[in-house]
Amino acid sequence: MMSNPWLKKNPYMSMWLSGANSLANTARGKIAGHAKRQSTAALNKASRDIVSFWTGAFSAPLKSAKSVRRKKR
Repeated sequence: MMSNPWLKKNPYMSMWLSGANSLANTARGKIAGHAKRQSTAALNKASRDIVSFWTGAFSAPLKSAKSVRRKKR
């Protein structure tokens, strides 16, 4: 009985696939980390904006530096 050459293990293909999987997993991890950092930053900014809106609603608006003029001597 003759063995099928298509079913034999190929060490070069195995090494190539192993490297490709490693690279794909590294890229996937970096993309997931970047997406998580972006979503965290967006949530933090939204929280700051909401808090500043509500705390600003209860206090008087601040005068800008241009509207406050010093007396000349």
